[in-house]
Amino acid sequence: MVKEKLFPDYIFESSWEVCNKVGGIYTVLSTRAKTLQDALKDRIIFIGPDCWREKECPYFREDSKLFKDWKKEALKEGINIKVGRWTIPGEPIAIMVDFIPYFSKKDQIYGQLWENYQVDSLHAYGDYDEASMFSYAAALVVESFYKFYLDDTKKVVYHGNEWMTGLGLLYVNKFLPQIATIFTTHATSIGRSIAGNNKPLYDYLFAYNGDQMSGELNVQSKHSIEKQTAKYVDCFTTVSEITAKECVELLDKPVDVVLPNGFENNFVPKGAAFTRKRKEARKRLLDVANALMGTDLDDDTLIVSTSGRYEFRNKGIDVFIEAMNRLLRDKDLTKNVVAFIEVPGWVGEPRKDLQERLESGKKYDTPLEVCEITHWLNNMSHDNVLEMLKYFDMHNYKEDRVKLIFLPCYLTGDDGIINMTYYDVILGNDLCIYPSYYEPWGYTPLESIAFKVPCITTDLSGFGLWANSIKGDYSEIEDGAKVIHRTDYNYSEVADIIKDTVAKYSNMSDDEVKKARQNADKLSKKALWSQFIKYYYDAYDFALRKAEERKQEINNTSIH
Repeated sequence: MVKEKLFPDYIFESSWEVCNKVGGIYTVLSTRAKTLQDALKDRIIFIGPDCWREKECPYFREDSKLFKDWKKEALKEGINIKVGRWTIPGEPIAIMVDFIPYFSKKDQIYGQLWENYQVDSLHAYGDYDEASMFSYAAALVVESFYKFYLDDTKKVVYHGNEWMTGLGLLYVNKFLPQIATIFTTHATSIGRSIAGNNKPLYDYLFAYNGDQMSGELNVQSKHSIEKQTAKYVDCFTTVSEITAKECVELLDKPVDVVLPNGFENNFVPKGAAFTRKRKEARKRLLDVANALMGTDLDDDTLIVSTSGRYEFRNKGIDVFIEAMNRLLRDKDLTKNVVAFIEVPGWVGEPRKDLQERLESGKKYDTPLEVCEITHWLNNMSHDNVLEMLKYFDMHNYKEDRVKLIFLPCYLTGDDGIINMTYYDVILGNDLCIYPSYYEPWGYTPLESIAFKVPCITTDLSGFGLWANSIKGDYSEIEDGAKVIHRTDYNYSEVADIIKDTVAKYSNMSDDEVKKARQNADKLSKKALWSQFIKYYYDAYDFALRKAEERKQEINNTSIH
């Protein structure tokens, strides 16, 4: 007999990126929210940090009528919150909590954490304290809400994302045993550190000791909270098989469920709007390139890009530049290429000289100085991208078939140069390239194919492995996503394969390109949340069963 799955009556989900757009986790939560909101109708409640204080948060709309009585009660308990809606598809309820007051009790909170769970907060620095105080505040919100509205007849799940929510998960585990807890690590702090410190991660994964490495790389406290949270929650999850291996080796805890990251394609324009927006994006990117470099690149130019967080090695930005440098001398390349690196650096301001050229609408035949970058950086002499371009003498010379431009800012629509959002810009690409070395899932390639732009990625990303599993073999550019085999040591080979793939794409007929774009679109539809939400339902069921067992034990004990 198949047991019916348990499903929560209420879900609280917390993350530093609720109503706070920082990175990929914002995309995970904000695109998944509508699917859960449809299933739970305002019984999915997101909890995020009130980083905005007096300023207005652009991703949140306060609603004073929501939970009015409880809000008063919470205030009496010293919990200062804003209640409203996250302004994303589905408009779920969101609670933003002020975590600053808890800094005064920090040592006491950490002391309790050590006593109960042996979490080492002694080596904390950087964002550890801020994340932990938010996490503590989020747990108090859950506790207060639960006691005001709910009881143990309700099935309740508390789901925290990343080590930054660990302290709160352990608090709920200790003081609200009737609530089921789920912890998702999107990347282990120690795995990211090993990869980011130029150490070989994969060949030696079996030999690394997570505790020892955390000391060596100075991330003891983050590692400690992550490891203990993974150990004590009801359901420990991660986003891909590749990170699941990392968890076993570095956190000494196998994951209970793998939760791949889905996507909602409701912001991909349709039909004529798609064609119009693609034209506008291409025109803008080429206008910026021509104004910057004094060139006359036309619409037949191949536009390629890489984007994501500025993790030079982990995201494969280094191998992207290497590949573009080799492409300069490739005999098979039949088109001009303009390659954009869209990663936020330590940006100063948009270039006035470039703005003036763009506003004039004139054509120029001389380049601006440093015609490899659109915005000035605060420290132009210490930047990985610019240093590598200098090393290769890549300065966008007139005769170069391949030009490379660094766009070092968040594309939010108001950067002063492109002035279009990332999702509007991505439409203008012919190819997107993400040769990641460390990429637990990989939203950028998934976003790329959702906008019908074929992409190149590696099998060291969760997305790359997933794309291969759909094909049953290595996915090729004709399938919509080219997945390259990448190891600790084959950097040069990866650069060559990227170079060859771009050259090959430049030779593909219109029909072949159209087919590749259609296949990209088809592949992306297999990763919609409607396909992937079932894994979350498995995790809810897994966690709730453990909580039900605990409730039984508590009830039995109280009877006796």
